[in-house]
Amino acid sequence: MPGARRIIVLGSTGSIGTATLEVVRHLRESGGPAYEVIGLAAGSNAARVAAQAEAFGVHHVAMSDASSAAALPAGIECIAGDGAATALVERVARPGDMVMASIVGAAGIAPTLAAIERGCHVALANKETLVAAGAVVREAVARTGVDLIPVDSEHSAVFQCLRAGRTSEVARLVLTASGGPFRTWTPERTRDATLAEALRHPTWQMGRKVTIDSASLMNKALEVIEAHWLFDLPSSRIDAIVHPQSVVHSFVEFVDGSTVAQLSPPSMKLPIQYALTWPERTGGCSPTIAWDALRTLDFEPVDHARFPAIGLAKRVIDAGGTAGATFNAANEAAVEGFVDGRIRFGDIAAVVEETLDALPVRPAATLAAVLDADREARAVARERIGERAAAAR
Repeated sequence: MPGARRIIVLGSTGSIGTATLEVVRHLRESGGPAYEVIGLAAGSNAARVAAQAEAFGVHHVAMSDASSAAALPAGIECIAGDGAATALVERVARPGDMVMASIVGAAGIAPTLAAIERGCHVALANKETLVAAGAVVREAVARTGVDLIPVDSEHSAVFQCLRAGRTSEVARLVLTASGGPFRTWTPERTRDATLAEALRHPTWQMGRKVTIDSASLMNKALEVIEAHWLFDLPSSRIDAIVHPQSVVHSFVEFVDGSTVAQLSPPSMKLPIQYALTWPERTGGCSPTIAWDALRTLDFEPVDHARFPAIGLAKRVIDAGGTAGATFNAANEAAVEGFVDGRIRFGDIAAVVEETLDALPVRPAATLAAVLDADREARAVARERIGERAAAAR
């Protein structure tokens, strides 16, 4: 595709990855900026990766599950196993390429940093990269001069709102949260929610980990920490509010008293497309608001007693260092424990808090330091999960 911009999609079989490829197709068909997909990275869904590679003419893929690579058809060069996504970026990326970073969890940190070091612009849909390794990422972005464009709907909204003013003029960011499936539940019922109930999100269609995080508001906590790193604001100037309709994606309050918000129906294609076409806009493939049918937009405060995650996030921002890596790793371990039936839904935040209490905060200036903190936090969190499981027997 002569003249097309090159893109690698990390996490291509997940909800963000598949939506990204749909946006790429839309841009091609609508006369927008053309993208050539040069690489795909996924976990184990070889059938979907093969279909994506065929549809977009991709010859290089990465599969973290080495056993799945054997199912790929001939003609596709596959890097398989641990570190496959990072190796893919290092093999095929060139300076100026775009990388959609949508691998979920800490597994997305290394390939995202590899993309930055290669001089690639990054559309960031992986919260954990900044939560765990914010200082490392910001240093790499400043040194290489690449663009880091947020894809999360809330951070994309702030990014768009900031075209109305400078960060130095911001009084406060307010990230909106749907409230998840347990917004109106009692504390007792929420504490004992089942996995099926936690996966029943009222607004968004997402992967399992993100959906559970949304139910516990850990997803919003991760976004609060990510906003700190993206927009260089302290915890005191970042807040969250519950907005069940998920139409207003964030507010930016400026020092003169003006508030700017970004509104759109809940669809990830809009922030994905904005990241791919920034700083321009082009005709979109997302729905628009039916203003004549819109009657109410509701807002309510976060119940911090039932959902303590956001308070923990502010503690992490204030602590700095490896606190973010500890927070993220403990949450990933706690979600695994909940999915496996070893702890209750209400124990997720408690495991995270106990892990933060147990581990000292150290400097986090290198990826090695971040990964060491990640491993240590997972071990502590799993001990706490084991203690709870034993007590429940």
